[in-house]
Amino acid sequence: MSRSIDIDTIFAEDRSNPPKEWCLPWCETKGAISVVVEPKPHWAEDLWVFRLDEREYSLYADWLADACRARFYGHIDTCGADLMLKARTMLAREIAEGLWDEVA
Repeated sequence: MSRSIDIDTIFAEDRSNPPKEWCLPWCETKGAISVVVEPKPHWAEDLWVFRLDEREYSLYADWLADACRARFYGHIDTCGADLMLKARTMLAREIAEGLWDEVA
């Protein structure tokens, strides 16, 4: 008998891999700034971080090094909350299509 997996379990399984293999966004807080880290595509030099509730981004390395002093740039249509919502929506659609069924 098979059972469906839920979105939170998929996120947890992604985090059980080594960090370089993470393929879903994740939240981090450093200093007083919370960001969502966007996984790095194979062609990118560095990860991007998006402020959780503001449409701004920075390079992950800059944010790690300087946290509150890191330079953030305006982004026309994405904040960290949007990025997480898009990932969760994508997973919900894939679950509904049966792409994440697992054997109990």
